[in-house]
Amino acid sequence: MAVPGQRGAAGGADEGAGGGHYIVCGGNSLAHRLILELTEQYEVPVVAVVPDRSREHGPAIAALPGVRAVLEHSTVTGEALAAADVEHARGIALMDGTDQENIHAALAAENRNPGVRIVLRIFNQRLGEHLEKLLPNCAALSGSATAAPAFANGALGRPHTVEVGGRQLYVAHDGDIRPDQLCLVADRIDRRDLSRLRLLPETGGRAADFIRIAELMGGGERLGDTGRPDPASGRSGREPGGLAALQALDAEPPLRQPLRKRLKWWLLDGLKHFTNTRLRMILITAFAAIVLGGLVLARHTTHSGGFGWTVYFTLLDAAGAVQPDVPGQQVLGDSWARAAQVLITFCGITFVPVATAIVVEALASGRRGVPRPPGARTRDHVIVVGLGNVGTRVAALVHATGLPVVCLERDPQARGIAAARALGIPVLIGEGPLEAQLKQARVKHARAVVAVTSDDAANLEAALEARAVRPEVRIVVRLFDDDFAHHVYATLGNVASRSLSYLAAPAFAAALMGREVLGTLSVFRHVLLIAELTVEEGSGLDGRNTGDLEGPGGVRVLAVRLNRRPQDHLWNFADRSRRLVPGDRIVIAATRAGLARVIQ
Repeated sequence: MAVPGQRGAAGGADEGAGGGHYIVCGGNSLAHRLILELTEQYEVPVVAVVPDRSREHGPAIAALPGVRAVLEHSTVTGEALAAADVEHARGIALMDGTDQENIHAALAAENRNPGVRIVLRIFNQRLGEHLEKLLPNCAALSGSATAAPAFANGALGRPHTVEVGGRQLYVAHDGDIRPDQLCLVADRIDRRDLSRLRLLPETGGRAADFIRIAELMGGGERLGDTGRPDPASGRSGREPGGLAALQALDAEPPLRQPLRKRLKWWLLDGLKHFTNTRLRMILITAFAAIVLGGLVLARHTTHSGGFGWTVYFTLLDAAGAVQPDVPGQQVLGDSWARAAQVLITFCGITFVPVATAIVVEALASGRRGVPRPPGARTRDHVIVVGLGNVGTRVAALVHATGLPVVCLERDPQARGIAAARALGIPVLIGEGPLEAQLKQARVKHARAVVAVTSDDAANLEAALEARAVRPEVRIVVRLFDDDFAHHVYATLGNVASRSLSYLAAPAFAAALMGREVLGTLSVFRHVLLIAELTVEEGSGLDGRNTGDLEGPGGVRVLAVRLNRRPQDHLWNFADRSRRLVPGDRIVIAATRAGLARVIQ
């Protein structure tokens, strides 16, 4: 039975496909966003193949305008490909299933239509590289790898960057904008109403003058301030005036903890792991007695070796290698010195074995595959809630910086657990209250909490529980719903929201259209694409200049690589009237609509 709105029957053939369409297979959030990209930005016909029309994002996909057909198949089999008319399709995107299932479906699509453009979501990027060599018209992308750096950098408090021509480009806001920025990215930024934000406003390619005017508005007033309330809303007449600009990063900020702090927390962690409070008091008393005995030896022995010899004798006495005074031989000290030796020796019997065990255990616990539970040395760390594909990659990225990481996961079968433990990252597993798990993860000493489960409500719960324990902790949450995210931005000041599908879908859509996106940068919930385009003879870029491209808005030309100098990136190319010729390359920053306009 056909579904109203020209959507094909579940599991049946689409009568009106007619060829020239794109196929998107999957019912998850990334497939949903990709279909939106294709239908709204590129305005191409789409046939959706979902595993279940009534679950996950199936109902939302079925309700999208511009979708030619919605077919229901649990897996992408030959029957599903035939129903979607893959023989006449221009491209197919495989957004669901395991790596093995997606590769099998890609090979089947290639056999039925050798010229079809194939984009598949894959977790094993190394395997994806081999597949791209096997199928020349195929792109294997990882949604989690595309989005994870934005989550990790948000947690670390450093800008998310995209590398272009040896420069690390990032988005700077307000007071962090330097005079040498490349272009204005956004204005009218108001965290309480992000719908007012304008991405790539029509101010031309050079932003310095515009930013200077905005900063020099009298009395610190923001751009557009009228000073009068709006009679309709009752709000102030002041327009939001926050700015964002694209600029290059000079150097990565240092992240690793100082050695002195790491040693202190390391020793304290080992001491707490081996001892209870009573034993720690005994050890502290023994250590104090050894120090006191050393001071007595320094004062009441007859040797003249100074402080170094005093420490030498004290350590030997504590280790049980004391050399007693013997009657008739040379006496090294008086009765005070002999009493100090006895005190040091007996206290060393208590202190040295336990201290040695602490050091040995602490060193052994650092071996790969033997993670320790969070302890005293777990400070200034990052807590990752959820070990799916995104959480696993975020934990690995933060771990690579040298900062400690603690992971929380409720599903004991999650595949990210093994990966985290292989890196020596502590993982707390259980269905207990999230508040208790966060406290066990030492959230009161954490620098950031990253909640990246697939459930928006669970991520928000983690954010609120973390704030309740430590209000100043940095929080990054994964949210799919835009309205939900806007309310979070407006209500919670130190919470940053990211959407995997929102960050990754533009790259998948551009790959399906045969274009290369170097990376994505987020301006709150808005996405800025950094892409490099090659001017081909007869294409829409042939014969146009940078002013033509930037005029309608949505596009900024960052650099030009001339066909005669392909190795040089000419940043903010001065000759805006020079027309592009075949072989030239341009690096652009664009909105989704801007990129779609340029490449069509």
